[in-house]
Amino acid sequence: MNPISQEPPFRCVFSLKPLVDFWREKAASNENGWGPLSGEIEAGLARSPELLGPIEDLSILNQHNGLIRTLMTAVFPPAFWDTEVAAAMAPFTLQPAFVSPLFQRLMVNEDGSFKGRWNVPGEAFARGRLLKFLLLILRRRYGIKEDLEYPLIRIITDPETGLERYFGFRPDLRFVEVRVNGDLPPLSEQDRITIMENLTEPDVLRKLLPLRQFEFQGFGVLRAIDVTLSEVLAGLERDLAEQGSIISQSGFSRLQNRIRTLLGKPDVAVGVSAIQGDQVLVLSTGCEMSSNCIFSESVHIPLEQTVGSIFHRAAEQGEMLRIRDMLEGDFTHPIDQEVIRHGIRSVLVAPLLYQGRLIGAMKVGSPHPGDLGPREAMLTGEILPLFSMALKRSLDDLDKNIQAIIQERCTPVHPSVEWRFRQAVLNYLEKINRGEPAELEPIVFNKVNALYGASDIRGSSEARNQAVSADLTEHLRLALTVAQSAAEAKPMPILYELGHQIRQRMETIGAGLSTGDDSSVINFLAGEVEPLFPLMKSFSRGAEEAINAYAAQIDPNMRTVYRMRKEYEQSVSAFNERISRYLDREEAQAQSIFPHYFSKHQTDGLDYLIYVGASMAEKDSFNELYARNLRLWQIIVACGIAWHAHQIKPHLKVPLSITHLILVNHNPLSVRFRFDEKRFDVDGVYDVAHEIVRSRIDKAMVRGEEERLTQPDKVALIYSRPDEAREIRGHISFLQSEGMLLSDMESLELADMPGVQGLRAIRVGINLESPVLARRAECL
Repeated sequence: MNPISQEPPFRCVFSLKPLVDFWREKAASNENGWGPLSGEIEAGLARSPELLGPIEDLSILNQHNGLIRTLMTAVFPPAFWDTEVAAAMAPFTLQPAFVSPLFQRLMVNEDGSFKGRWNVPGEAFARGRLLKFLLLILRRRYGIKEDLEYPLIRIITDPETGLERYFGFRPDLRFVEVRVNGDLPPLSEQDRITIMENLTEPDVLRKLLPLRQFEFQGFGVLRAIDVTLSEVLAGLERDLAEQGSIISQSGFSRLQNRIRTLLGKPDVAVGVSAIQGDQVLVLSTGCEMSSNCIFSESVHIPLEQTVGSIFHRAAEQGEMLRIRDMLEGDFTHPIDQEVIRHGIRSVLVAPLLYQGRLIGAMKVGSPHPGDLGPREAMLTGEILPLFSMALKRSLDDLDKNIQAIIQERCTPVHPSVEWRFRQAVLNYLEKINRGEPAELEPIVFNKVNALYGASDIRGSSEARNQAVSADLTEHLRLALTVAQSAAEAKPMPILYELGHQIRQRMETIGAGLSTGDDSSVINFLAGEVEPLFPLMKSFSRGAEEAINAYAAQIDPNMRTVYRMRKEYEQSVSAFNERISRYLDREEAQAQSIFPHYFSKHQTDGLDYLIYVGASMAEKDSFNELYARNLRLWQIIVACGIAWHAHQIKPHLKVPLSITHLILVNHNPLSVRFRFDEKRFDVDGVYDVAHEIVRSRIDKAMVRGEEERLTQPDKVALIYSRPDEAREIRGHISFLQSEGMLLSDMESLELADMPGVQGLRAIRVGINLESPVLARRAECL
């Protein structure tokens, strides 16, 4: 049921009597010259006595238009009659009785019903209307002067533009009388308390008020104020706060309709574009589009292709660009021509900024030249911050989605190639959005330069084994002391046998450590020796002291003596930390010169892998000079690592020496990301051969000699081509002139290795006392 025509729970009737009483009161006081006009009204009422009583049939008013109009001048001043949206309505039913021309045109249908809709559901409107009249009864008849105001908005369609308009209604009930049939029903003190506690609950109030005993006579006044601007702005703010409102077709269509209403322009088309990396995502053009992507309806345009367009001009200016007619200016850019092709003549283009950073652009276009002037530009400027926030939130959501997929499918990737993974994920999400079978596309970089370097701790395995052997020997010696002390106190043959078993294990460890020896010794002592300690303690004071000395030397977490291994591991850790920190700083500086893929692996020392090339460069233009510079950088870094190793060596509990190896390869490779292994790998038969070389060279030997290629405090550079050798010698000559390298350069042939033949190397000593090297290493 229409809430406006809903049957009231009490009698309501239209009456002019409250208004007539008002006129008579003014005439009696002759206030402000009301007397003469009141006399004219009295004469008219004398000829029309039917207007003084309740009027059930409002058509009677049409027979007395002149008199009614005169009466209503007290309510509706003639000066505002043609511009005010106002009406006198029957109480409660809101049946129009006397309406202004604008009210009639905007609010009333031909059958007398209201146009449009309220801003609240029908049930809520009916509830609020009933509550309004219940509170009127309490105020007029019981002296309970409480009222509740709720912003009532009527949303109508403008007959001229076809756009929605919003009107705020202010009901005025001063000309409504509350009459009582019979005696006024009393309210107890408890009733009044209940009323005050339930002022917003009409179901509670009507139980205390016998509504059939009350009658409303007179008329209510409704005045409507155009609140379209504030309501549309509030609606835009609500819509833009919703997830995805700016990036879905349905959500953006709603936004576009609101902007049309805001500007009062039913034909404008709104477009928003976002900057994502080196791409411009055209989220919506206000026109139907066939291409579908992650932003529901959008197309991608390379950012560089927008240079010179109206969008680029607005971004360069940093403010809104207003164009009266696209056909009158120099708008020859393909993007501008596309705008014209869609029938757009008048345009507003504004950059969308977030914290001063350009994140996109907004376009408002009209097919009518000159349709978008200063007024429209001002109103559009009001909503730009809302669109900027919504666009930033959508871009952040997209970025989180992309990062989540990269983390899940690819693990964290190096910043230099992240752009390509983001591109692949965007394409993947677009396929999902279109409902197509989706897999992440192959990520392959063709024709890249591969650079490999390693700085290893010489003899690290032997040093670790020596530390393990020393700790195990000390552990067994402590156990032997316990057994001997116990045997001295109680010379039992079984204790001598236990000592024999301990000595045998000491001899085994002394002869050389084998796999599993450490766990075998620990299990033997924990299972066969230590359980005897409680008994042995009772044998003698000496046995007890030996057991206490044993316990004091055992690491509780390792269950064995852990002194030499701890010293070794602390030395390696300090060593690695220093050279790794130095390499990271050098690498950061190298990245600032030209971005490249860099992967570092750290064990006993470290090794790294670099890929650099045009296919990996998102924006920068690649030149082979950058690859040559990195190969020189590798030698300089090896010298810097050697200098740091030399500086820290005296401070280590276990002295460590380091060797340096660089693989020089001028042949470009193709690398592919393996999603199953979550790592880069070479792609192609020749490229696999390069990987084999890289995996073998750490054990390379000089041909005809029992000598390892890599030697402490020297850098060895392996190559296979003459041009590679020439480049290496050039770099060495330069670094010798700088004082970083010694003059002991050697040219060597390498012994064949499984699957690897014909390699050569140049080896040269590092000048650890070089002031140039010290300054550079310390600076970084």
